[in-house]
Amino acid sequence: MRILHVLRTLDPAWGGPVEGARNLTGRALARGYRVEVVCLDDAQSPWLLSWRPTVHALGRAKSTYGFTNKLDRWLIANIRRFDAVVVHGIWMYFSYAVWKVTRKAGVPYFLFIHGALDPWFKTRYPLKNWKKIAYWILIENRIMRDANAALFTTEEEKRLAHNAFFPYNCNPAVIGYGIVKPITVDSFDSEAFTRELTASHPVLRNRTFLLFLARIHEKKGIDLLLKAFAASRNALADTAIVVAGPGSHENIASFANLAASLGIAGDVVPVGPVYGEKKYALMRAADAYVLPSHQENFGISIVEALACGTPVLISNKVNIWREIQAANAGLVDDDDIEGTTRLLQNWAALPSEYKLAMRSNAKRCFEENFDIAVTSDRFFDVLFAGCVQPFIAIQSEKGRHMTCLENKTTHSGIGPDRQ
Repeated sequence: MRILHVLRTLDPAWGGPVEGARNLTGRALARGYRVEVVCLDDAQSPWLLSWRPTVHALGRAKSTYGFTNKLDRWLIANIRRFDAVVVHGIWMYFSYAVWKVTRKAGVPYFLFIHGALDPWFKTRYPLKNWKKIAYWILIENRIMRDANAALFTTEEEKRLAHNAFFPYNCNPAVIGYGIVKPITVDSFDSEAFTRELTASHPVLRNRTFLLFLARIHEKKGIDLLLKAFAASRNALADTAIVVAGPGSHENIASFANLAASLGIAGDVVPVGPVYGEKKYALMRAADAYVLPSHQENFGISIVEALACGTPVLISNKVNIWREIQAANAGLVDDDDIEGTTRLLQNWAALPSEYKLAMRSNAKRCFEENFDIAVTSDRFFDVLFAGCVQPFIAIQSEKGRHMTCLENKTTHSGIGPDRQ
């Protein structure tokens, strides 16, 4: 099987879509499939060196939308070499470009939504939402309608997306999502890393810490975390907050100013973006991972923490919260000040033996729900079904009316299909 993945960028700061594509391409290569990736990065971008598949970096687009005719030309010249195209994301030009070219070439494409239809975005950015409504009516609904499958990572994501925009017409497939277990987890030297960490950040000496590892952005709820931490200082007197992740200069300055205004700047340790072994070491050393996010389709870093045996403290706006709660692998509460404060204070009140048991639960939760070795099978099953069934449909007199998957969903916004 020959698979093409299409993304805006492979920059790890882009988050979940990049890590997901990395894991899925790795599994495809392990199965003996031929895999290539096309993106709109500069060819000299340093993060491209770590990718195993062939990467075609076409250069950066000039606009936020990502329009570039270089992508059109590349797709037209190469699309027929592939059996399936996997598109990571909507609302940007690259998904429209794939739609245009694959329709003419007769090549199946599969569309990862990556949480982009979550209603939180509509309420948080109302002006931008009007632009999305227009774009959906003109273009995006057809891109989603014609995909051999619209790929959702959780049932919760699919449910939230169903009422996002009208008309809504797609072949939904919930495939799950996963990561490769970090190879350093089982050989982690906690004492050595703690010595190294406290040498660089003396404020952490003889203290436990909670780890916030995500983009420094309002969506991730870092303001909630800082305010809740300030309100919980008595309960968390021996605990610090380590903040790791990329962010704009404006967002980082805003976060630092908020910590100072709350009187907790000395208890909050920013370490910047961390990747690879250092990231996993931080997760392993943390008392817990915390992310009171307002919207999280999956949360790669949450799952990485679980794989490291680290309990997670998250909001119920993270779409995998039910799995985590069921496994007793962390604590869950609302994405507001009161909920985040309860989250921290309930964690502080847990007996040490209960926290230790939760670390074992975290590992088990990862292995049963989020290991890529398990979840990738569903992804490849959908790809095979989507590639094979259109050829079967052609043999039928009604083939032009058939869909590649059996669970076709239509939502026009009127009539009996409305839900």
